[in-house]
Amino acid sequence: MYARSYVVALAVATFALAARPGFAGAAEAAPPAQPPAASSPKLTYNRDIRPILSNKCFKCHGPDAKERKADLRLDVAEEARKAAGSGATPIVPGKPDESELVARVFAEEDAVRMPPPDSHKTLSDAEQQTLKQWIAEGAEYQPHWSFIAPVRPELPTVADAAWARNGIDRFILARLDAAGLRQAPEADRPTLIRRLSFDLTGLPPTSAEIDAFLADSSGDAYERVVDRLMASPHYGERLALEWLDAARFADTNGYHLDNGRDMTHWREWVINSFNRNLPFDRFTIEQVAGDLLPEATIEQQIASGFNRNHMINFEGGAIPEEYQTAYVVDRVNTTGTVWLGLTIACGQCHDHKYDPITQKDYYRLYAFFNNIPENGLDGRTGNAPPLVKLATDEQKRKLAELAEAIEAAKAEAIRQALSAATGDRGSQQRGDLQKHYRETVSPRIKELTEKLAALKKSQEELDQAIPTTMVMKDMDQPRDTFMLVRGQYDQHGDKVVPGVPDSLSPLPAGAPANRLGLARWLVDPANPLVARVAVNRYWQLFFGTGLVKTAEDFGSQGELPSHPELLDWLAVEFMHPSPAPVGSGSTAAWDVKALVRLIVTSATYRQSSVVRPELLAKDPENRLLARSPRSRLHAEFIRDAALSMSGLLNDSVGGASVSPYQPPGLWEELASREDGKNWTAQSYTQSHGPDLYRRTMYTFWKRTSPPPTLITFDAPDRETCTVRRSTTNTPLQALVLLNDPTYVEAARKLAERIMTEAPADTDARIAFAFRLATARKPTERETAVLRQALDDQLAKYRADGDAARKLLSVGESPRNEQLDTAELAAWATVASMILNLDETVTKG
Repeated sequence: MYARSYVVALAVATFALAARPGFAGAAEAAPPAQPPAASSPKLTYNRDIRPILSNKCFKCHGPDAKERKADLRLDVAEEARKAAGSGATPIVPGKPDESELVARVFAEEDAVRMPPPDSHKTLSDAEQQTLKQWIAEGAEYQPHWSFIAPVRPELPTVADAAWARNGIDRFILARLDAAGLRQAPEADRPTLIRRLSFDLTGLPPTSAEIDAFLADSSGDAYERVVDRLMASPHYGERLALEWLDAARFADTNGYHLDNGRDMTHWREWVINSFNRNLPFDRFTIEQVAGDLLPEATIEQQIASGFNRNHMINFEGGAIPEEYQTAYVVDRVNTTGTVWLGLTIACGQCHDHKYDPITQKDYYRLYAFFNNIPENGLDGRTGNAPPLVKLATDEQKRKLAELAEAIEAAKAEAIRQALSAATGDRGSQQRGDLQKHYRETVSPRIKELTEKLAALKKSQEELDQAIPTTMVMKDMDQPRDTFMLVRGQYDQHGDKVVPGVPDSLSPLPAGAPANRLGLARWLVDPANPLVARVAVNRYWQLFFGTGLVKTAEDFGSQGELPSHPELLDWLAVEFMHPSPAPVGSGSTAAWDVKALVRLIVTSATYRQSSVVRPELLAKDPENRLLARSPRSRLHAEFIRDAALSMSGLLNDSVGGASVSPYQPPGLWEELASREDGKNWTAQSYTQSHGPDLYRRTMYTFWKRTSPPPTLITFDAPDRETCTVRRSTTNTPLQALVLLNDPTYVEAARKLAERIMTEAPADTDARIAFAFRLATARKPTERETAVLRQALDDQLAKYRADGDAARKLLSVGESPRNEQLDTAELAAWATVASMILNLDETVTKG
């Protein structure tokens, strides 16, 4: 509503500016497609056959015994090759004409054809022929690709080996060579530093940083930028953001009441862990089982809060056991997604229909997390036990002083009471003593009693003011764990003990059957999934899409990797680094910074993102990476960038959550109780001063009413684990950038910078602002469009001073009263246009 007067002009101008080559548009909106595959002389089960059987057959003839029809199992070779009771054999290797599977999939009659009509699944002609050819070639089965431990592949031979900067590039080039595509040239320096700055810190580069990079003629200028950004404290914030999604971090307990909690110390632990480059195996162990480590430190206990980030209920009438079960289920499902990359949740109710995960496997994992002293309805006071107190040094000192004072006061209700002598006393003596007690001792005891009560009250108030964080803690006597019939909390089946799925590697020798043993199993090199899943998500962080697109599903229903050899090479490199320049050169296993550096210093990462027609035709989703991808910035970084460019950003790291601008009334629609504190109250209490401009990752996150501007730009709701954000394109996003107070205020403060920091020349001022937003100088055409917009808006605001003042009154930051009102309002409009550019909110 603040900028409605220039919406039309802005829309036209933005369209004109976005029409230049290389802008994300039609190229990024192409329909999904599988990455082109190199031709293969022989079909393979994992690449060609499993996807067909998994999508069309496994539901009725797969791992789930309870749903299996005709006692036919097609996911296990030995079962598929056994003769049925009728004498027919589903698969006869090398003999498709004798294979019942072929006869059924090619059958014309509905009663015979597979899949049956009522399944609403059909095989295409190509799929039918593929199955027939596979059987003719011998019907060789393979374990699912992700369940086979990765082995470091040899680097492929490529036509343009000189282009490769490390091992990553050799694998990318091999696929491009096979597809008849060529790689893109390296992006220009302004594009590279902007890309790096957002990818490694979530913030845009400053003009000074751009100038320094452009002026650096040394051979390692790019690598020096990488190292500088990775040494920034904002690096930890950047990498932590996706982890908060995965860990379902929020500032409230969720469910209907959705009262507040405080897990900000866990968030800070995550940021610090990335900044100090805690190895990924330690990062995993401390979050899954930090409380079980020998002599666990406070920091390690805080880390275990990963598995306390789930929602917690305390509604009246709710059944404690039902919600205690829900919490454990959440931990199992989250662990399965975050570390194993499997849709393990299916096992809660039945054997997995597509992957070799049985219901018993599920509840054996469940048993690891079922020993926490919680009753299911624990969230009434915010943080629910078990928890740890996190007193500051000053609080510890005051508590010690109070404890000493309390003990001294107690020693004094005792000394006074015992001061009267005993023995033979006459009536006169007893009378004198009683009078003395009433007049002298009793008032002193009363005084001491009152003092003691006051000290205890101060102690209690101070103790309650000490922040806490929820942690994991095992009970001395473990709970019995039972399989739950159809997943129902009160329908107990067979008793189970902690264990891992039979289809994966066993627990390491000597590992305890508790969460610590589970954590060590996760990062054991024999585990085929964890390293692959981890490197895939780091790849996704920088390229927008993982080598496995379905980052949450490495199972049969997930997509195959676009570059399987590269995925395995990276997974092994993560666990067992090799020398540079081919490998990371790290001397430590599970080195996250070394992996990140390897990716962002590759020639693949440094390519231009300009779309070429042949790429659009052959690889519309850019899965082969013949160019750098273009992707919209995360919701948090769009706001952070606007604050940074405007000079408003408070970039302090860590600390409590804050409450920026939000439309009024949202919380009131959902709230049902009043607790008197900002983070549990019915109404939203906005922050003020520097807190209003903190980085967006510190925004208070209410699960039933997430920050609306962030949800608009596809931030997840944080109710459950998310490892892959969706990307949408809606008109509401443009309206947020045009009218939300954050962006209107940022535009007017950017306008002040334009008028006070740039030369007085109009074109120079336009270039100043444009470069802050895009890292490059505007073209003549872009400058002309913005100059015309400035002239139009200046004339408008010269004629309507009230409209100018209204625009400049948005937001709490003070206005520079020394600047001309109409001119400042006109430049604020131009600044808003620049903040709204596709290029501004896109990483190119």
